[in-house]
Amino acid sequence: MSLKFESYEIEKILPHRYPFLLVDRIIDGEWGEFAVGIKQVTRNEWFFDGHFPGKPIMPGVLQLEAMAQVSGVAFLGLPENEGKLALFAGVKNARFSKPVLPGDSLTIRTEFTGKKMNVVFVKGEIRSADQLVCKADMMFSIVDADQNINN
Repeated sequence: MSLKFESYEIEKILPHRYPFLLVDRIIDGEWGEFAVGIKQVTRNEWFFDGHFPGKPIMPGVLQLEAMAQVSGVAFLGLPENEGKLALFAGVKNARFSKPVLPGDSLTIRTEFTGKKMNVVFVKGEIRSADQLVCKADMMFSIVDADQNINN
């Protein structure tokens, strides 16, 4: 079954809310396999006021977070992951090849590459106008949402 979700449906799967919900919709994917999401970057984004004022650029760490959220929809939406969270466990091989600017429409594609116990491995990339702007290999720990994560 192909994944397709609007923002209000994404909020039923992910715990993120404005201003940290960084994916507008999911346009394709397969549960636990891959996902494709869209993020429309507007000049009104909260981070542009403080990140290179006068020359607004989307922070790279937020691009990584957007990839993580697209992955999260396809993984946390599985029945066995109900009531769980995906926490960043690592990022490797992150590359930023083009600045993300106001007006860019980002296509975010993530693919699951493996799982060991409660750790999920993902490859992701972001494109704007068919040009690669970011790519990374990421790892997530899957934990119970009610687990005390402060220890």
